[in-house]
Amino acid sequence: MNSYPEAREVAVRAKGLGRILTDDQARLLSVYLGLLVKWNARMNLVGPATWTEILDTLIQDSWHLADLLHTLQAQPAQTLDLGAGAGLPGIPLRVFWQSGEYYLVEPRQKRAIFMEQAVAHMKLPLTKVICARMEALPPARREADLIVSRAFMPWQKLLAEVKSCLAPQGR
Repeated sequence: MNSYPEAREVAVRAKGLGRILTDDQARLLSVYLGLLVKWNARMNLVGPATWTEILDTLIQDSWHLADLLHTLQAQPAQTLDLGAGAGLPGIPLRVFWQSGEYYLVEPRQKRAIFMEQAVAHMKLPLTKVICARMEALPPARREADLIVSRAFMPWQKLLAEVKSCLAPQGR
């Protein structure tokens, strides 16, 4: 099986998982999956090794999160994705949900470089990578309307830590 999927292969696989993709969504996910498989072989970014495993186990979370975020009455102007690692859930999330500015925050330089490459190749609008720890974010980035995280730290600790980065009406 080819580790770099064609957009139509991604669309067929997603349909089997219950998600109908637009042509653009399938193309963007194909780019991300191809890059992730390539970089993962050298850097161990994620556990699954093939694009099908990544789609089945990791990408689905992003489209379900996008469905939830579309139901919010007030769409966030600024979102922080803390401990973004390989760009999950954020990079695939931006394929399905483009509200406001989105900051992928990751302290490990190699992972941040991977995300910068993926965001650039995919041409994701208003999506930026910040190579920093949450505590070191510049003041302009410490007022997020929404904070997301996937396996960054135990959730009880995360909730206590993110208060300093959340806008007064943030979630």
